Amino acid sequence: MTDPQIALLMLGLFLGAVMFGFPIAYTLMAMGIGFGYYAYFDADRMWRSFYRALRNEADTFTQVQTWIEGLFNNRIFDLFINQTYTVMSNEVLTAVPLFLFMGYIVERANIVDRLFYTLNISAKNLPGSMGIAALITCALFATATGIVGAVVTLMGLLAYPAMLKARYNTSFASGIICAGGTLGILIPPSIMLIVYAAASGTSIVRLYAGALLPGFMLAGLYLVYVVGRSVIQPEFAPKPSKDEVPDIPVLKVIWMLLTSFLPLAALILAVLGSILGGLATPSEAASVGAMGGLLLAVAYRALTWQRLRESVYLTMRTTAMVCWLFVGSYTFSSVFSYLGGEQIISEFVEHLDLSPVTFLLLAQLIIFLLGWPLEWSEIIIIFVPIFLPLLPQFGIDPIFFGILVALNLQTSFLTPPMAMSAYYLKGIAPPQVKLTEIFRGCMPFLVMVFISMFMIYVFPEIVFYLPDVFYGK
Repeated sequence: MTDPQIALLMLGLFLGAVMFGFPIAYTLMAMGIGFGYYAYFDADRMWRSFYRALRNEADTFTQVQTWIEGLFNNRIFDLFINQTYTVMSNEVLTAVPLFLFMGYIVERANIVDRLFYTLNISAKNLPGSMGIAALITCALFATATGIVGAVVTLMGLLAYPAMLKARYNTSFASGIICAGGTLGILIPPSIMLIVYAAASGTSIVRLYAGALLPGFMLAGLYLVYVVGRSVIQPEFAPKPSKDEVPDIPVLKVIWMLLTSFLPLAALILAVLGSILGGLATPSEAASVGAMGGLLLAVAYRALTWQRLRESVYLTMRTTAMVCWLFVGSYTFSSVFSYLGGEQIISEFVEHLDLSPVTFLLLAQLIIFLLGWPLEWSEIIIIFVPIFLPLLPQFGIDPIFFGILVALNLQTSFLTPPMAMSAYYLKGIAPPQVKLTEIFRGCMPFLVMVFISMFMIYVFPEIVFYLPDVFYGK
């Protein structure tokens, strides 16, 4: 077999191992080191170590030790160590644990339940008021955390029972929670965009600016659908009774908004504004966010030792997962490229003679299909870098490509049979709620995602307008 064929075998074995359920990070590292041992094998280098062992007049143990050192005298181990150091010293990735900590501490500070209750009262005269409140709360909380499972689970415990009690259609309410919970991977400050910036080498500041309008557009389409469906089919979202949503004086409502909505919104705007305004790096802004989350928890008298310990533990666990994925991915991709796998894929795509639009559609289709068995982190760290070297050939900006990927990954959480948002919600939903009902509720929101992607294809200025205004072309 030629080296490029071995590279394709390496990729195929990795996909097979993932389908069988092997841990992705460890599989990447094992494949990278295993095939890298072959790729970087240097017989002269190894035999020199063996020869030294034979000439060594020391005891047998020392000779055996020298032989073992010879077996490991391969550049793949140097590469693995260097890649690990590169990941751990990456300044962009430093923001990941800080943003995660901000999200986890906000999740445990009882801020979200206050926010939903206040928005529910404020929007009570609008069609689908509880759905609107749930969607806005999901969007804000998802933006603060960037963790889909946490948002869907918490909102499923908080807003979902209230919507079912208010006689909302089960599928309609399910779709609102599932779709709203995924917005955090698109709207800045998004952890997914940080990971994409680190993987692609693009500017996180320009990427954040480019994601703002598409993120708000998608959230706006969700709201339009909720209101429109509530007007056309009012039985799907009955107006709340006075028992469900009491009448509260306007001044008190304003005060409730100031003490629930405003603090969280101000925290997000402070973090995002400092990044976009060039006042702070992502890691510095994330530090402000983490401190702000702690202060909010203290202000709401919700900071306990148990909650703080849980937040730190979950932050470290998720950060370790992301970092080891990067280490494994960097090692795997380095070996894959060294063997000629990247070149053979590039040549294959060139021979297809695709137009830029066709290439984009093909790439997004592949990412869409990968979203069924894989999480967004694996797709961004492992598979998106395969497409990145091809972008210059088609004149595609990596920021534009990244926003399309972020939109596309919304679908991976909403599309059966592996719609993770639906499974998160099913795990905490009442027993009578069927998984098929949740899937059915996700479908209209999936259409909104496709409409957003189509609009960006047709009007790329939606992505480029803010980065060009803020930072020039």
